[in-house]
Amino acid sequence: MNGDVKSLGRIACAYLIAASVLSGADEKRPNLLVILADDLGYADLQVCGSDDMQTPALNQLFAGGMKFTSAYANCPVCSPTRAALLSGRYQDTVGVPGVIRTHAENSWGYLSERYELLPAAARRAGYKTAIIGKWHLGLESPNTPTERGFDLFHGFLGDMMDDYYHHRRHDVNYMRKQQQEIDPAGHATDLFSNWAVEFLNSQRGQKQPFLMYLAYNAPHTPIQPPQEWLQKVRERNPQLSEKRAALVALIEHMDDGIGQVLTALKENGQWENTIVVFTSDNGGQLDVGANNGPLRDGKQSVYEGGLMVPMCVSWPGHVQAGSETSFPVMSMDILPTLFAAAEISHAEDLDGRSFLPTLHGHKQNSLRSQWFFSRREGGLRYGGKTIEAVREGEWKLLQNSPFAPLELYNLAADPQETTDVAATNRPIVNRLNEALRGHLQRGGAIPWQPPTAVAP
Repeated sequence: MNGDVKSLGRIACAYLIAASVLSGADEKRPNLLVILADDLGYADLQVCGSDDMQTPALNQLFAGGMKFTSAYANCPVCSPTRAALLSGRYQDTVGVPGVIRTHAENSWGYLSERYELLPAAARRAGYKTAIIGKWHLGLESPNTPTERGFDLFHGFLGDMMDDYYHHRRHDVNYMRKQQQEIDPAGHATDLFSNWAVEFLNSQRGQKQPFLMYLAYNAPHTPIQPPQEWLQKVRERNPQLSEKRAALVALIEHMDDGIGQVLTALKENGQWENTIVVFTSDNGGQLDVGANNGPLRDGKQSVYEGGLMVPMCVSWPGHVQAGSETSFPVMSMDILPTLFAAAEISHAEDLDGRSFLPTLHGHKQNSLRSQWFFSRREGGLRYGGKTIEAVREGEWKLLQNSPFAPLELYNLAADPQETTDVAATNRPIVNRLNEALRGHLQRGGAIPWQPPTAVAP
């Protein structure tokens, strides 16, 4: 699974510059900005192949940095990937094998207090830490953002919003500033973009570096773009279906907000010393019109369309503009990589690994020999059980329903996962299934439900 980096300039020179900057005692450590979209399809950006939308801000961000064509979300749904991203560990090993929800009977995770989230390590290293937008890793103490490593929380505690303007889930208001309930007016995407800009402005001229995690709800359902954005899309592409036009408008609206954030970085003089990562928490949802390109299936699935996501990393003067790599990475690798660049120490037993050499244009060995993906879910489709996959080299073994047989695909020969070859490769199935069971046992050691109250 080693990938080749295509560079457009003098990579070695860029690497030497990066090394000298990081080693200079008088130089400020880089700011860190992670932007996470929600349910964005693998091909649902103009720069990723979509021919029916316009995303100029992300076009520019991708053009100014490195595009990853083999980026994987840790899970095909929200909470687990976010747990992996912020912990640098496989999600089930920190107690979040599935989606955390309002009602206990349909909630499938509880973020373990046993493990420190990486924002806490950044804060300890002198960084100002902020989360703007969607949290989705707990609704009450001790699992709220300001208790798990963030100095500032301005956003939404819960999962999806039932309405982008009213900001409720099951009639509960989960909008917060720190621990205080708030009820702001406006579309959630606009609010999150504005609050991110406010944070960046507050850091202007500060010596203290920052880590900002900007997590949008868009383009998660409900597909509810502002009317003026929908009208723009309809006028430009009248042939689009109503479903597709609405999703395109919601994504373009998010892109505009991201553009405002990037503009603020530049106007504040922060851009040149900020590493920006953009990606999604899982693949796009097909039944609302998402585009996952040639990949099979989408959100909720452990086929490639549910797991592969758009991703880029920008770092002016350090990451070659216009570069591209097929080097595989996962959500849980992002913060360990940023911390390596910023020389922030963290626990040594993380599952996440740094791909900083790849950013510097150097070849590196695969981050792991086996790549695990799993999800626990309820309802009749899952019954509280799991779906899972393991990839090793060209081989991928998966069970996309707990009630279906194992399937095996050779991704080198069959990247669209059209031909199950499990019946003719039983030794490979047996070996990978053993590894998968071991991974599930490891996750099973961590409770994924809230601790039961002990009666006096």
